[in-house]
Amino acid sequence: MRKLGRWWLFALGLLTVAPLGAEEFNAQRARFNYQMSCQGCHAPDGVGASTVPRMKDFVGTFLRSRAGREFLVRVPGAATSALGDAELAEVLNWILLDFGGDSVKSDFRRYTGTEVGALRKSPLFEVDRYRVQLLAEIASNTMENQSHD
Repeated sequence: MRKLGRWWLFALGLLTVAPLGAEEFNAQRARFNYQMSCQGCHAPDGVGASTVPRMKDFVGTFLRSRAGREFLVRVPGAATSALGDAELAEVLNWILLDFGGDSVKSDFRRYTGTEVGALRKSPLFEVDRYRVQLLAEIASNTMENQSHD
């Protein structure tokens, strides 16, 4: 009976899924979720496939503006993903850390599940033109800020 009780507790523990904590980051889980949900279009190393833009050494550029930060969550593949808010936040943070290279500042503000949950309620429907416009604005602001330094 004692062994059965231990087995039952073990099985119950496996069935219990704890929500991701605000500070918790599991790179292995994030990578797995990227592989299952994102890599088909963005490629295993983030270079993009066919018409999908690369993320490798570039994705951090979007963090230079509030609209750019929101963009990464609002693109259809992210906003409509089957991943939960905390899982998607974890994947986005993993993408920035793993693929961002020099485009990501070392002190970047990580996404949270709460932030992702709010932003993904407004997915983008026209991505290509919006992305071009957004990157032009980021480049313009970057050049303007550099001229003031």
